[in-house]
Amino acid sequence: MKVLLVDDHPLILSALQSVIQGLGDDVRVVGASSGRAARETLQQDPDYDLVLLDLHLGDANGFDLLAEMRQTYPALPVVVISASDRTSDVIRAIDMGAMGFVPKRASNETLFEALRMVMSGGVYVPPMSMGIDSGGSVPVEPPAPPGFAPSVGGVAAQSGYQTQPSLASLGLTPRQTDVLALLLQGKPNKLIARELNLSVETVKDHVAAVLRALGVNSRTQAVLAVSQMTQQHGAFSTWRPTQR
Repeated sequence: MKVLLVDDHPLILSALQSVIQGLGDDVRVVGASSGRAARETLQQDPDYDLVLLDLHLGDANGFDLLAEMRQTYPALPVVVISASDRTSDVIRAIDMGAMGFVPKRASNETLFEALRMVMSGGVYVPPMSMGIDSGGSVPVEPPAPPGFAPSVGGVAAQSGYQTQPSLASLGLTPRQTDVLALLLQGKPNKLIARELNLSVETVKDHVAAVLRALGVNSRTQAVLAVSQMTQQHGAFSTWRPTQR
């Protein structure tokens, strides 16, 4: 597996490289310390399996670079690695096509979990990302050394912050479950209708029902909500469209 790390902080870049390398002997990690270096690396060799992207780069806006990567390399999964864990940043990143959002304060174990989820086709968001912008109202651990250290996941788990119901408790019908699984893959209503052999209007009705069951108002919020549930209840791997 080839992974491209994009971060302009030398210590963070080095720490990330060490952590990712620990995923296995077959993992090859390449670092890029700027947006320009990331562009040049992908232009020379676009055959990467994953990109880890910092939002704050000295020569580029991380969101702009994310949009560029998603347009130029649509099949390449991008996971945002950021010092921010604000809800607005998480939602914006996922809405723009990122397959995950991991705060830099997260533990190595959390990072591994996030990468495994993304590489298996899921979307990862931090446990504390729903309904709040971190800004002092949530207790945090003391400052940690450069690199990854336990924080976000531990605080959320210990405080029981916004515990989510399980997917099974939503009471979705089998067809609504199929629609949700495809919705989580980012497929528009037309493609969902084609894959499930339904009319677009019927798919719209199912999507509306799914959003109501999740208590959200948009597809992006649905992705975030389901990611929260699956992290807490461990059911993501079972969520696939049923065969017809």
